[in-house]
Amino acid sequence: MKKEDKSKLEEFRRSIDNLDAALIYLVAERFRLTQQVGEYKRANNLPPADEGRESELIARLRQLASDSELDPDFAERLIRFIIDEVVRNHERIRAS
Repeated sequence: MKKEDKSKLEEFRRSIDNLDAALIYLVAERFRLTQQVGEYKRANNLPPADEGRESELIARLRQLASDSELDPDFAERLIRFIIDEVVRNHERIRAS
């Protein structure tokens, strides 16, 4: 591989690494907020899951994915993974 090609590849990888770090920080912040939601739900005797909210969120994110030229099915699988973890956490909070 030519030096300039390797340099360009390294530049791409640095950008990807930066985006990966941003994703982790954003997901961590999202979970901090959903932790507060779980505490609120427990204090107000609300169920851990809200199917209406989940449906709205998935529809909105599918549209955002489509608008961003990202596969909406992939976006849905990703947010479903996150939602499922949040609901499990809310169930743990409720049981504590």
